[in-house]
Amino acid sequence: MKTLNLLLVLVIVAFYSCNATDDSYNGNPFDLVDTSNNTTANTVGNTNENTNENTNENSSDNSRRILSLGDSYTIGQSVCATCRFPVQLKDSIQNNSSYDVEVDIIAQTGWTTFDLIDAIDEENIDSNYDLVTLLIGVNNQYQNIPFSVYQSEFPELVQTAISAANGMKNNVIVVSIPDYAYTVFGQNNGNPEVTTQEIDLYNDYAEAYCNAQEITYVYITDITRLGLDQPELVASDGLHPSTLAYSKFVERLLPFALEKLE
Repeated sequence: MKTLNLLLVLVIVAFYSCNATDDSYNGNPFDLVDTSNNTTANTVGNTNENTNENTNENSSDNSRRILSLGDSYTIGQSVCATCRFPVQLKDSIQNNSSYDVEVDIIAQTGWTTFDLIDAIDEENIDSNYDLVTLLIGVNNQYQNIPFSVYQSEFPELVQTAISAANGMKNNVIVVSIPDYAYTVFGQNNGNPEVTTQEIDLYNDYAEAYCNAQEITYVYITDITRLGLDQPELVASDGLHPSTLAYSKFVERLLPFALEKLE
């Protein structure tokens, strides 16, 4: 009987060992998981407490809603939840106006344009945002996805952003893609010069499209190109922007955001 019980225990232990989850990281550096601020989970819904589903119908005239769409640069990989640029933008707007601002985020580390489109389709987002930001494309470049995919899907995402902003293209801001070539990771992986050239290709296309459509385009890439000379602009992971870098993004975004929220 003792032998039988021992065999039973060994079988149970072996079963659970085979089904245990491996939490180690072996993949794309843009897929890094930072559980301290849930940076791989999209956040759809008001970041303030006591959210009302019918926000616009039940809020005062000074309330404003922001939606930020993107990838790790929007969700803020490796920085705190209040350090990511959409939240810093919300705080800056409130500090420089009488607005009560709420921000929703649909973004996840590692997302390509296709991934963002798919997530938006699943969320069935509202169409009554006062401001929508869009920053997407670095994972298309990093994963060597054909540039033609971005040429096809970026305009679709811009039109989705316009729809979410009450159909008003003036309430949309497209943010340029940061350049990770100017980080420790970017210097040690691949060809930094090629990375910069490809980031320029993506940004030039986005800027030209936005100009043609009369959509606000805010260039922040040059800030990230100071990362090697000013390492405080790079997060602790050696790849993503730091809190300070995001605050510099917000300095450029704020004047446009305040104008659009009037």
